[in-house]
Amino acid sequence: MSISKTRHILVDVARQLFAKNGVERTTMNDIAVASGKGRRTLYTYFNSKEEIYAAVIESELERLSDKLDEVAEKKMRPQEKIIEVIYTHLTQIRETVVRNGNLRAEFFRNIWMVEKVRKKFDADEIALFRKVYAEGKASGEFDIENIDIVADITHYCIKGLEVPYIYGRLGRGLTLDSSRPLVAKFVYGALCRSGKYIDNRDSIKPDNFKTD
Repeated sequence: MSISKTRHILVDVARQLFAKNGVERTTMNDIAVASGKGRRTLYTYFNSKEEIYAAVIESELERLSDKLDEVAEKKMRPQEKIIEVIYTHLTQIRETVVRNGNLRAEFFRNIWMVEKVRKKFDADEIALFRKVYAEGKASGEFDIENIDIVADITHYCIKGLEVPYIYGRLGRGLTLDSSRPLVAKFVYGALCRSGKYIDNRDSIKPDNFKTD
C-alpha cells in the first residue's frame, strides 16, 4: 500500500473517531486500533493527536477546495460563476461541519488551529476570485479597478458568513433558490457595469436583478 494511501486511511479513521467521540476523548491508540495499522505505523506519519487533527482539518479543506476548483472550471459567465462559488463555499462548509458530528464543536472551540491550517485554502480561494474577476473585467461584465482588493474583500466577507450560515441565522425562512436573487442583486450591483444581471434559469426572473 502506498504511503499516501496509508496516510489517507489514518486521517479518515481519525476523522470518524473525532466526529463520533470528540477529539479529547479519542486517543492515538484508538486511531491505531480502528485503522488496523498499529501504533508504530500511526507514529510513522503523525507525532501526536494534535498533528493528526490538523491533518483532518486540512483534508476537509482540500475537499472544499476541490469543489471550488470544479466550479471555477465550469463554462459559464463570470457573473454566474461568482455566485456559484459563493454558494458552493457556504454550503460545503456547512455540510462539512454537520457531517463531522462531535468534531464540529472543535472547529469553533479551537479556532486558532483551524485558522493556522486553512491558510493555504484561504490563499487558493483568493486566487480563484482574482481569476474569475479578471475574466469578468476582460469581458466587460465587471467594473473593477483593483481586482486584488475586491478578491480579498469577497473572500473575507464570505468567511465571516460561515458561522451564521452553518447555524441557520442567515436569511431565516429563505431557501437557496429564493435567497440567490437577493445575493446576486447585491453582488452585481457592486461589480457589474450595468448594475443588473439576467439569469437564464426559469426559477429566477430577470426583473429580480434590476437596480434602480
